[in-house]
Amino acid sequence: MCGISGFADFNKKTDRTILEKMNRIMAHRGPDGEGYGIYNTDAATIGLGHRRLSIIDLTEGGSQPQTYQTLHITFNGEVYNYAEIKTELEAKGHQFHSHSDTEVILHSYAEWGSAALQKFIGMFAFVIYDEARQKIFACRDRAGVKPFFYYWKDGLLLFGSELKALLQHPGFEKQIDIDAAAAFMQYGYVPTPHCIFTNTHKLKPGHFLEMDVPARTLHTEQYWNVYDAYNKPTLKISLPDAITETEKLLTNAFQYRMVSDVPVGVFLSGGYDSSCVTALLQNNNTEKIKTFTIGVPDAGMNEAPFAKEIANHLGTDHTEYYCTEKEALEIVPQLPFFYDEPFADSSAIPTTLVSKIAREKVTVALSADAGDEIFAGYNRYDYVLKYGKKIQAIPGLFRKTVAGVMNMVPANSIPVMNKKYLFHSRYEKLKMLLKNPSEKNILMSLTQQMDDASIAELFKGNVHQLATAFDSTELKKENYSILPYMMAIDYQTYLLDDILQKVDRAGMCVSLEGREPFLDHRVIEWAAQLPMEYKYNNGNKKFIIKEIVHQYIPKEMMDRPKMGFGIPISAWLQNDLKPFVDRYFDENFIQKQNIFNNDIIQRIKKSFYQGKIERAEKIWYLLMFQMWYDKWMNNN
Repeated sequence: MCGISGFADFNKKTDRTILEKMNRIMAHRGPDGEGYGIYNTDAATIGLGHRRLSIIDLTEGGSQPQTYQTLHITFNGEVYNYAEIKTELEAKGHQFHSHSDTEVILHSYAEWGSAALQKFIGMFAFVIYDEARQKIFACRDRAGVKPFFYYWKDGLLLFGSELKALLQHPGFEKQIDIDAAAAFMQYGYVPTPHCIFTNTHKLKPGHFLEMDVPARTLHTEQYWNVYDAYNKPTLKISLPDAITETEKLLTNAFQYRMVSDVPVGVFLSGGYDSSCVTALLQNNNTEKIKTFTIGVPDAGMNEAPFAKEIANHLGTDHTEYYCTEKEALEIVPQLPFFYDEPFADSSAIPTTLVSKIAREKVTVALSADAGDEIFAGYNRYDYVLKYGKKIQAIPGLFRKTVAGVMNMVPANSIPVMNKKYLFHSRYEKLKMLLKNPSEKNILMSLTQQMDDASIAELFKGNVHQLATAFDSTELKKENYSILPYMMAIDYQTYLLDDILQKVDRAGMCVSLEGREPFLDHRVIEWAAQLPMEYKYNNGNKKFIIKEIVHQYIPKEMMDRPKMGFGIPISAWLQNDLKPFVDRYFDENFIQKQNIFNNDIIQRIKKSFYQGKIERAEKIWYLLMFQMWYDKWMNNN
């Protein structure tokens, strides 16, 4: 894993000095080296930059940008099956000078063009400048594990692994897209393909971008679509056969993620997904797998004892680290630099902490994300299936009356329930759901922090809804039911823009490569066609994964409520982080910023500190935006 950056400047004002500045602000992504290529044409000056984190082929043969014939590449990620592709290319007469997957990508593109993407198993974002054809080709992997930002305006194309790289170019116009800011306040992230700045985009997963340099034209094209898997007929397969075949596929996908010339470890939380990755890898490797977990007991986060028990059972080389709440809080001021687009998932904090611990012993860590999206693991799937139709059956007047009463009764005043994990935010979402329980709104109420009316009230100017993957109608009617509908959308939204962004930045801030074994595209293509009852079986979520895990770990050791990386945001905001809230919610700051209605900001703040603890998530979202704004709009 590395960092990439570059440009195509039709005004010919960009030089190597600017490219170096773009590249070096991402030094954390690649501390092992840097490289540059500048290419002049009649139409434009083109530059490719690279920061190297050495993973495969630690020699100079793995350095970038790399050249083959008239093709030049800067590449971030891994192509795990590069050895097999290399053999295929050698049979066609290709000769290689290194053991790197980068060289294999170049030769693959020379041989097959964009069709080469269909052969790659991996996570990647790369740019190839084809000097002979005067084309720039950029692409992103199928699930979007690797980030790719780009800016295109007034004859200037900029691109990079992180948004901050683009901001270093003097030609980049830092104009906030208010619609994107509004979307952030709803989701806690800016949804792909949008970006917090105008004229700036995230390349969609499963897409490539191509620029014709002489013509100055740019277009994007899709090469992979998750709905192609969901729209296939359901497989006719017995449960025992499905378990066998799923385990076989997962084992192959997991083993591919062990391909490395540096030490590899696994994040082990003790839940089913990370236990599945660890169990299958340990079962197929003679050396002890290195596993890592953290706990922050004084912040109420502690899965470490469960993880240790599983590690002992499987016989891994286990490291556990107990962080103090102080260590966790110290991460907060660093968030705006590494998450250089507003980002509000507070679990970025423990993810950063566990990455720091892992980096002391390994350079690559496997994370078990996407199991919930692929195999139906989220609690919200339960809520929809159990309560969706019941809520829809409630007369509209009664629903709205109940929602009105809930507005007057703070979540914190409800005995017993107010102690439960995430009750306060779920209380808010139930209010939204009662107002409009359509299937799409059920999904949105479980996803959004603020409804459209609240957003309109919060922002000074008019805001408009952005087109996102939430609007997709690609799931065919004959395949439609609420569960695959939600799972497919989660795969393209929450997984992409929240979880994968979080893991990428948390790992890269300490120069740790994160790999996602469940996000081998073959896994979703297989799982999407399995009968739904093999994934969600009478309320038993991730059923087939559990059946596989129970072959290696006793069921009684695994059976406990889903925990997640919970952060005591409410308590922090009331205590240690209150000075941050006071600073960034200051009336003068708000008025100078001229984005939000100050009266609404102060009302939210006042109600929170007077006991409406359910406002904590709104306060956190606003605080993350304000800290981002202060870092990138005021100080840069």
